[in-house]
Amino acid sequence: MGYEIDFLGVGDESKSGDAIALRFGNLHGSRQEQTVVVVDGGFKSTGTALVEHIRSNFNTEVVDIVISTHPDQDHINGLEAVLTELEVGELWIHQPWNHNQNLANKFADGRVTDNSLGERLKENVEKAWALIKLAEKNGVLVKEPFTGLQDASGSLKILGPSQSYYEELIPDFEGMPAKASEPIEKVEAFFAEAFAAVKRFFATWGEDQLDDSSVTSAKNNSSVITQLVVDGRRIVLTGDAGIQALEHAADQIDQCISGASLRFIQVPHHGSRRNVGPSVLNRLIGNPVSHGETRSITAIASTAKCGEPKHPRKAVLNAFTHRGVRVLATRGKGICHTHDAPNREGWSALDPEPYHFEYEDEEA
Repeated sequence: MGYEIDFLGVGDESKSGDAIALRFGNLHGSRQEQTVVVVDGGFKSTGTALVEHIRSNFNTEVVDIVISTHPDQDHINGLEAVLTELEVGELWIHQPWNHNQNLANKFADGRVTDNSLGERLKENVEKAWALIKLAEKNGVLVKEPFTGLQDASGSLKILGPSQSYYEELIPDFEGMPAKASEPIEKVEAFFAEAFAAVKRFFATWGEDQLDDSSVTSAKNNSSVITQLVVDGRRIVLTGDAGIQALEHAADQIDQCISGASLRFIQVPHHGSRRNVGPSVLNRLIGNPVSHGETRSITAIASTAKCGEPKHPRKAVLNAFTHRGVRVLATRGKGICHTHDAPNREGWSALDPEPYHFEYEDEEA
């Protein structure tokens, strides 16, 4: 049993995105012995490249499962091409408008109702609504990817979010009725990002320049976190999940009885500093190791060609590296991670990211 995980290059300029194609099973055998999965499709322009990649490298017109981690345009827009041009078996995607029971009680504005909020959610995540309509038109089975959902083989499993946690996040999705303190907080956050000064940082091996209290948006924390276990190897795909969501996923891994060891993890949110902290990385990967010591773990950050310093943050790359992880960043190019898979002509090994003892980054 083997696997191939392809991170397609997304983002010619500074806007990063995710488009992942993977297959697992007997990759030296027939298509019937394999499962093909797409996790996110990048921007609309990425969709055609993703379709061609599956055709040329996986030699198939059939995708067994498409997973939309969350409805940001850099993740969902390219999936339209996948559902239109390829034969898709299942679409795993959240439908927040179906989780509006008693939702109006979360807001001070007495004019809103559960039904009006459901309609507002359809408008706010219009791409997700349209993708589901396309899937239904094409006879694709639609499922919501909450904790515990598995494929037929049991190899592919959703670690998070749980339905209860997802429903906790919905009131804080963008476009929902504002709470009293939200406008000021959002303006302050915008200016902190927009006018952050760039300064030079100096790093010491083993010390994280990250914060356990960092937060990301509710929509990012609603990202589907996916686990694949093949041949005793654990692969974790994180989307744009933040610390709280990753902690929930770590709880699920702690309960796993497969005995699989982590071999691959996606760096969340293109390497954003607000999505990981020391404690959750220790849980998912392990504590920092001595300089020169390594673990048999690879991590990939999907980043735009000109995404730095925001994507990826050097502090984030360092945090993975000094935990013994072999870290790579796409920087607009495709990267493939494999186990027991056929060789690909023209593909070669890449050098991992060095440890950045000195780097420039935004101060905020």
